[in-house]
Amino acid sequence: EEINQGSCPDEILDPDVDPEGSWLIDQGKPNGANPGFRINIKGKGKFMLKADQAAEGEKATGATAIASRLYHAAGWYAPCDTPVYIDKKLLKLTPGLKFADNSGVERPFDDAKLESILQGAQKRDGKFRMLASRWLSGRTIGPFKYEETRRDDPNDVVPHEDRRDLRGARLIAAWLGHFDSREQNSMTTWHSVDKENKDSSPGHTLHWYIDLGDCFGSHWEWDSLNRRINKSYYFDPADVGLDFITLGIITRPWDRAEMTPGAELFAYFPKDDFEPEGWKGGYPNPAFSRMTTLDGHWAARIITRFDDDLIAEAVKVGDYSNKFHTDVLVHTLIKRRNRIREHYFAELSPIADVRVENDELCGNDLAREAKTWPETKFSYSASVWSGAMLDQTQAAAPKVSAGGRVCVKLPHVGREGLADAHPDRYLVVDILNGIAEGPLRAHLYDLGAKGFKLVGIERPEDTDPTW
Repeated sequence: EEINQGSCPDEILDPDVDPEGSWLIDQGKPNGANPGFRINIKGKGKFMLKADQAAEGEKATGATAIASRLYHAAGWYAPCDTPVYIDKKLLKLTPGLKFADNSGVERPFDDAKLESILQGAQKRDGKFRMLASRWLSGRTIGPFKYEETRRDDPNDVVPHEDRRDLRGARLIAAWLGHFDSREQNSMTTWHSVDKENKDSSPGHTLHWYIDLGDCFGSHWEWDSLNRRINKSYYFDPADVGLDFITLGIITRPWDRAEMTPGAELFAYFPKDDFEPEGWKGGYPNPAFSRMTTLDGHWAARIITRFDDDLIAEAVKVGDYSNKFHTDVLVHTLIKRRNRIREHYFAELSPIADVRVENDELCGNDLAREAKTWPETKFSYSASVWSGAMLDQTQAAAPKVSAGGRVCVKLPHVGREGLADAHPDRYLVVDILNGIAEGPLRAHLYDLGAKGFKLVGIERPEDTDPTW
């Protein structure tokens, strides 16, 4: 239910119960690939309604709703986006309404314009399919950047290109094929403490991912560009240079691209030869370019928690008319998630949710829990270092149980009478699962009768904590 709800309020938009003329069109959609307009519904608020492009079928409206649920569930701010089927009788035009088209020219938004948008939309049972995107709360203050900080936000002190939530978001974008993940498809809103005055201070900002309709494949006029989506920038000097040097002889990933018969609305996304580390958006992104293995592993630990049922529930929100389209997308997202697991959980330890339980250090091996590899591939070992110079070493036998759980019995190393932070109370525990190159490393203090205190964890590539 939570993933189905996303960031939407409990009171959902229901065009089947609202009276005729209750959806007031008060603004035309000024730009973007998908045509639309804004409505204002008394008691429910404002929504931007957007139609699909004819060439993509129901793809964009469904993709926006699905991706917004997945981003929101993963911990990012994403709008309440939901496909709805409407009758024209619901809509009422504001007299004299105008809008600016993509070229900036102001034009009337009249019944003829409305009719052209509706007739271009997908249809079901005589009703028009639109994406209802709930207007963001707070005061919009413009997109956020993937580098530097906001000059008007004193709380924004970490350069954006160094923020893990933005660098690691590259892997979420790769999973979903969110190739248009750039500054223009983001928004920052100001939320003042004084709810009656949106512009007052103090308050705080929220940063949103918006306009997610490019996820899960895209259709461009040029097939050569379609094939490169998610694999190469729109202009990629490195790829151009390699093609030039090799005279185009070598086979590139986009040369092997194929569509899935019956699911052409997703273009080349379902059969994409997905390599998480090799994914590229449409434009170079300063934060994405700085993503480290640790950033990627952090994001992979989030993505792995979307089990098959959660993915299927999120895709259901897209409300595709053809069940085959739903099935193809669910299968594709599961396949790409599994590839992310295989790549990152083989590099760094997938043991997470680390905690002390009585005299044991316990965690969950996300790779074993997800059955990323056969059970027989896992072989656990542990080592404990103690002493002021970590010069005392002993082996420990991990206790493995169902659901990925693994625990290590902690030895008491501190003498009575020592201060809690005394170096002789300090110990380091490494746990290896036999697959990942590096261990899960935990730093603890033995506080005697008060138990053990976990003070930090690492996922290094080496197995020597004395470095």
